[in-house]
Amino acid sequence: MKILCIGRNYVEHAKELSNPVPEKPVFFSKTDASLLKNGKPFFLPDFSNEIHFETELVLKISKLGKHIDEKYADRYYDEIGIGIDFTARDLQRECKAKGLPWEIAKAFDNSAPLGKFLPKEKFADVNNIGFHLDINGKLTQEGNSRDLIFSFNRLISYLSIFFTLKTGDLIFTGTPAGVGPVKKNDRLQAYIENELLLDFMVK
Repeated sequence: MKILCIGRNYVEHAKELSNPVPEKPVFFSKTDASLLKNGKPFFLPDFSNEIHFETELVLKISKLGKHIDEKYADRYYDEIGIGIDFTARDLQRECKAKGLPWEIAKAFDNSAPLGKFLPKEKFADVNNIGFHLDINGKLTQEGNSRDLIFSFNRLISYLSIFFTLKTGDLIFTGTPAGVGPVKKNDRLQAYIENELLLDFMVK
């Protein structure tokens, strides 16, 4: 099972981190040990002093595919969920400054809390899905799939050039503007539209 994550897929998020807006998808991967499910708490790691949340819509691949044509890519996922891409921002800055890969800042254990999934058919338009994150009951980050630089279909098609996509693979589709740090005893609740799909504590 692969976890493929898209970076800089919302214009305003790219700007808030002073990154250029990409001309083609930027991606990195997480390991299966990154997954944190069933509302289990996230424990702040001791190797970073700046863990940031990034709320993202997540696609679950439903069948095998390689070199998928963009116009048929919607046939390769049937569920949409929500997750958090936890990032050790201090380590990421260090990696970027040295031109090194990001995995140390992105793919550590439990860095990908994952909520429940909804059937794709639930949405009238997958290119207009609202989602948001509350921290301690306060709206903290919100976005909509209409603002993606690269659509779901474009992401699936592009990634399938490099990887054979398999049933159960996950694609974290990128985060909108509004990311920030978490601290001990924060409660994170992530929603698609108004449906709570992810609820956990930071310890």
